Amino acid sequence: MPAPFGTAFHLVRSRPDTPDPQTSDAQTPAAAAAAAAESLARLQRPSKTRRKAQSHDLQALGNSLVELSDDRLLALGLPEPLRDAIAAYRRIRTHEARRRQMQLIGKLMRSADVEAARHAVDELAIGRAQDSLALHQAERWRAELLADDEAVTRFASQHPGADTQRLRALVRNARKDASLVPEQRSGRAFRELFQFVREHERAPVGDDGDA
Repeated sequence: MPAPFGTAFHLVRSRPDTPDPQTSDAQTPAAAAAAAAESLARLQRPSKTRRKAQSHDLQALGNSLVELSDDRLLALGLPEPLRDAIAAYRRIRTHEARRRQMQLIGKLMRSADVEAARHAVDELAIGRAQDSLALHQAERWRAELLADDEAVTRFASQHPGADTQRLRALVRNARKDASLVPEQRSGRAFRELFQFVREHERAPVGDDGDA
């Protein structure tokens, strides 16, 4: 029967389907676990900046490795492709080609165990630092020995194994050479004094002059 005139028509809108509470509860833990795993993966994935820094670090290590001897490189147990790349780098002379080859070395080092290589490079750096320190100390001692008579006594007290008589002779010869006009100086006495001092500066404590 038709509705009377003036009667309001009520349109019933269909509502979205309401999720089943039981189904929703069952999916929530799985979805949360997946989201957590994705977040963890993002955190563990190196950023672009970090990857670039690691690449530069490996290339810097590669620059130090190319200075090691072949026997030392072989002892490090580096992969053969990496050793071949280092050998190829040594044969290259142009700057741009060397730059590209060093990039290759850095790339190969990403998959290699480089801890032994880092240790070898650190030892090389320490050795160079010790040599440089010994050089400066020898230069300082030579200057003191030439300027001060008491310096021989101080040197002998710090280097018990040193031949004091020979040291005094070297100092006398160097002073004599220094008293000449520049055109007459040979420089040999200065070099011999410096060599004497340097040998004792590099000698281990307790072994001074025993060799």
